Amino acid sequence: MPSNKENPYATAAGAYDSHARAHTDNQRELEARILLKANRMFQNIIESWDNGPDLEKLEEALKYNRQIWVLFYDTAIENKDGNRPNDLRSNIVNLANFIFKREMEILADPQKQKLDVLININREISAGLMTNQTTEQKPQSPSTKAETHTDISG
Repeated sequence: MPSNKENPYATAAGAYDSHARAHTDNQRELEARILLKANRMFQNIIESWDNGPDLEKLEEALKYNRQIWVLFYDTAIENKDGNRPNDLRSNIVNLANFIFKREMEILADPQKQKLDVLININREISAGLMTNQTTEQKPQSPSTKAETHTDISG
């Protein structure tokens, strides 16, 4: 296995991870920031596309995005006893599979408009992570603390 000195991407990812962990207390916020970083990479590629696609940067951005979604996929598959409901875990797996397929399509036939769907998915997921993070931190009012649940099973 090559060391980080031989792999500048591993060094950069390690530095980003260290910085993000030092400045991010919440796992959801960290995941959202990482998705937004992938989007910035995609956006930079799109903005310079008129000069001809930079295939090396495209492959790098797709690889970074794929690594994020592999982590989400693995967590959804392996964390059966975690706090995620089965339908959410299934949705994550299906979405990751879609993203993997789309990335292969982009690599086979690079077109900047094909990146839009990846950007939109990452943006929506990161917005959801940030929204859930802020609502989880809000203190509950006394009326919402004592919720009652009605059994509608019949």
